[in-house]
Amino acid sequence: MVVREIIKIDEEKCTGCGICIPNCPEGALQIIDEKARMISDLFCDGLGACIGHCPEGAITIEKREAEEYDERRVMQNVVKQGANTIKAHLQHMLDHKELEFLDIAIDYLKEHGLDVPDIGYNSEPQEQAEVTSSACATCPGEEPRTMKITGIAPQGEHQHGQGHSHEHGHDSCKCEDNDVRASSTLTTWPVQLKLLNINAPYLKNASLLLAADCVGFAYPNMHQDFIKDKVTIIGCPKLDDASQYVDKLAEIFRLNSIKDITILMMEVPCCFGMENVVTLAMKKAGIEIPYVKHIIKIDGSVK
Repeated sequence: MVVREIIKIDEEKCTGCGICIPNCPEGALQIIDEKARMISDLFCDGLGACIGHCPEGAITIEKREAEEYDERRVMQNVVKQGANTIKAHLQHMLDHKELEFLDIAIDYLKEHGLDVPDIGYNSEPQEQAEVTSSACATCPGEEPRTMKITGIAPQGEHQHGQGHSHEHGHDSCKCEDNDVRASSTLTTWPVQLKLLNINAPYLKNASLLLAADCVGFAYPNMHQDFIKDKVTIIGCPKLDDASQYVDKLAEIFRLNSIKDITILMMEVPCCFGMENVVTLAMKKAGIEIPYVKHIIKIDGSVK
């Protein structure tokens, strides 16, 4: 037994609709006695592909003692479901950088003479740097602050790299489109939900942008299209404790008259948990706030 992240099902919320079942290609979930049940810890990878598909928000991720995930036993279930499910399973692990399990799955397919779907993965071993982090309660990065929008070239001027600009309006200007630098529209700090002060003054009557961490790297016009005129908050309910997100957002909703919320998330399944976090927080706070959501594809387009 090991301590790891694994799916938790709230039986009171679960209606037994079964929508989560086909979204768990590992075969960890079944409908038993009209409720979704985890049939074996061995089959749950804890990555949360099923979370975004539960209309009741009954599925979350918890960290507890469980049997170690067994990729080889999972593949016995996956291959029975056909080529499309095999590819979805491999892509799911690649999206979450679970390369050790991905290599085991590919080896399983090769050992059994099955085709390995092309998901753009290079199975050559790569060295990975060990990343460590520490939190400090008095870190200056946690201090709430507002900023003026900077970096915008004055009217009639074109902004270049290295702080160079010159006036337009004459034929000698040879500006190239790819030399234009975007301007930041971020006006509040910090942006990480875990660091945010629930009493920060800029939260009063604010329009919130709640974005998954990865969106800012995938969507090229993040500042102009979404950050502008909003209080930006980012997080990842997969890598962090989603229940803590719910609790903190509920406090923010209770203490501040939030106007509206824009949710940004990637098209990968685990990212859909971001909307669940918002709806659960509103329910916990006893407040309804209008919100819209946008799904960003990995290629940077809006789905």
